[in-house]
Order: sequence, then C-alpha cells, then structure tokens
Amino acid sequence: MKPDATFLGSSIGKKIVMAITGLVLVLFVIGHMAGNLQIFMGAEALDAYSEFLHHMLHGGGLWIARVVLLACVALHIWAAVGLTRMNAAARPVAYRQVKHEASTWASRYMRVTGFILLFFVVFHLLNLTTGQWHPGGAFVKGQVYRNLVSTFQVWWVSALYIVAMIALAGHLSHGIWSLMQTMGWNHPRYNALRKQLAWAVTTVVVVANISFPIAVLAGFVR
Repeated sequence: MKPDATFLGSSIGKKIVMAITGLVLVLFVIGHMAGNLQIFMGAEALDAYSEFLHHMLHGGGLWIARVVLLACVALHIWAAVGLTRMNAAARPVAYRQVKHEASTWASRYMRVTGFILLFFVVFHLLNLTTGQWHPGGAFVKGQVYRNLVSTFQVWWVSALYIVAMIALAGHLSHGIWSLMQTMGWNHPRYNALRKQLAWAVTTVVVVANISFPIAVLAGFVR
C-alpha cells in the first residue's frame, strides 16, 4: 500500500490531525489567558500561580505539558503543509481570477496568521520563558510579574504582542469553526451558533491578552 493511501496520508486524516491538535492548542490558549489574568491581582498572585505550575506533579507536570504542546504544534504544521501541497497538486494551474464570495478573511489568511503566530511563539518563549531576549531590563527567573511588566513597558514589544493577538483572532476564529466541522459537530440548524461560539471564544481570549500590554503601557499595572 502506498504511503499516500494510508489514513494519515489522506486529506481527511490530515484534517482530523489538524482538528485534534488544534483543539488541544485552543484549550491551552484559553488556560494560558486565564492564568495570566492574575496580573491584575498583583505580583504575589501571578508569581504564586507560576510557582504552582513549576511544582505540579513534583515538577513533571509542566514538562509533560510542554512536550504535548510541542508535539501538537509540530503535527499541526505537518498537517497544514500536507494539505497545502495536496491542494496545490489538485490545481497545478492557478485561477485566472479569484472571487471570494463565501470565504472570510480569516480563512484566506490562515497560512499568513500561522506564520506570524509561529514567529510570535518563538519570541514569546525567548522573551518570558527563558529570558534570553528580554527587552526592558534583566530577566529574573521566578519573578513572572516583574518580567511581564518590564517587557511590556517597552512600546515595540507591546506592539508586537498586540499584532500577534490580531493574527490570533483570525487563526483562532476560523480554527474553532473548522475543527468543529471536521469533528462532525455541525448541523445547518446550528451553524450560526457555531460561528458565534467561535467568535465569542476568540473575542474573550484576544481582548484579555491585549489588555495586558495596554494596562502596563497605561500605567494601570506597574
């Protein structure tokens, strides 16, 4: 049997991989946002939350989460690249004129927002996890609140985070919609509700995440 005839080599297989890994990543984004909201409760609350994560399951919980997330990101990219190649092979000659009648900007620019988010994740890790690239002063391990505030006080870092969240808005809204369709959680009677749910989750996550740099720049969090 040829590799492209296997389930994972098929279009539906790759779509299911994207849906499952996408769901895991969506849940992570929501959880990450919820945890970071503790910035508004002050340094003690946010630093204590970080300390809890680092000691969960005797220090193994955070590493398990990191391995799972890294695997999901890798599989998500693998499936996206595979589907892109399949689509290109199915139509080697491009359309002479493209009319976007049913698609949304979010669906049309999924690859673009995906690249932006991939760059942002690398920067975010170097900025606030490892501290190797921390504009705004010295990075102090364990002092999450201090590191977060000091880096958001640098205007271009805050601007970068806000741009990344705009990209996340498009990627997340279409991603939630698509994964529900791929997993069979759709029906003509409820498709409008499915769209509303996708945008509701996206709005909460994006607005909350953008509020962090804005609150620091405005001086509400210092």
